[in-house]
Amino acid sequence: MLDRLTVARDLPVRADARYVLYWMIAARRTRWSFALDHALDHARRLGVPLLVLEPLRIAYPWAAPRHHRFVVQGMADQRAAFEAAGVRYLPYVERTEGEGHGLLHALARDAAVVVTDHFPTFFLPRMVAAAARDLPARLEVVDGNGLLPLSAAPKAYPTAALFRRHLHKTLPDHLGRWPVAEPLATYDLGRATLPEGVLERWRPADDLLDEPDRVRDLVTGPGFVGARGGQRAAAEVLGTFLDRRLERYPDRNHPDDDAASGLSPWLHFGHVSAHEVAKAVLDRESWDLTRLGRPTGSRAGWWGLSEAAEGFLDELVTWRETGFVYAHHVPDHDRFGTLPDWARATLAKHASDPRPEVYDLATLEEARTGDPLWNAAQRELRHTGRMHNYLR
Repeated sequence: MLDRLTVARDLPVRADARYVLYWMIAARRTRWSFALDHALDHARRLGVPLLVLEPLRIAYPWAAPRHHRFVVQGMADQRAAFEAAGVRYLPYVERTEGEGHGLLHALARDAAVVVTDHFPTFFLPRMVAAAARDLPARLEVVDGNGLLPLSAAPKAYPTAALFRRHLHKTLPDHLGRWPVAEPLATYDLGRATLPEGVLERWRPADDLLDEPDRVRDLVTGPGFVGARGGQRAAAEVLGTFLDRRLERYPDRNHPDDDAASGLSPWLHFGHVSAHEVAKAVLDRESWDLTRLGRPTGSRAGWWGLSEAAEGFLDELVTWRETGFVYAHHVPDHDRFGTLPDWARATLAKHASDPRPEVYDLATLEEARTGDPLWNAAQRELRHTGRMHNYLR
């Protein structure tokens, strides 16, 4: 766990505190979570209850009803799991911008230590850094993003091929170090008592968890889609992939074959762990470490699995974690100037290419271009919430 742990606010752990606080911001689930495991370890060692805060702000970039409802549906799953285990869980959804300000600090004042998730992109690094400046408790940040700890990658890799070579050399030391599948199964520390006045000032979002469609009154933007958020839905999608699609995964690049995993939304919002997904695929093929090949950097053959499983794990591990590692080492990775040299060179080379039509953003978003393939892919995104992997 030490290679996944960072101390963001270096204060002593308070042995006489009321509880250990887990600030759930990225790994939004109750299973297969290194951060939750770490918070529970603290609670058991100190003999105090665990308190879980899962917040959702109203004014994040690209906030929309479909995103809000997906996250809130996940919160409903968390509530059920934590209640069944006897863990105090506080789901909080802002109703107006800034309404949640002060909640984390109010809870941290009575906490022995605060544990949260490390997520190297979007607004989360800035949010954690801001909290670390004056939080009245020790703040520990746990990386559960991928199979390889971010600390095991010494630099950003501009291509997946370069990262794959590093991965093949270093990942074997970390395979088998899985988070606990059911960490709440043995919880027996009781329910935490909240500080006085917290529930009155920051009302829990139980009403929204009971009726997730009500989030449409909070945010504007693209409407709902059919996909349901949460770890229970994620488990169903994973099961369907293993049973019906995995063997067809080599055909995933054809948009009509429906052979992709379909797991992206649940991975993105932390409703399923990449560790759980990888372990399920490895177990399906009765895999063990003796089947690993030499670290050649090849995209196929290293795992010692079927073509389908090799291809899927290369996407889940190599390509996904290339992005996380790059974001981890390049804080302003969303800026043009931080693109790899090869990407900027390609864009510059084609900057003056003839373009019969130049569309504005609204025309592209509304699928009103002269390109039928673009329009079809964009309509799929607008109406279903996803775009086929290869068409992106």
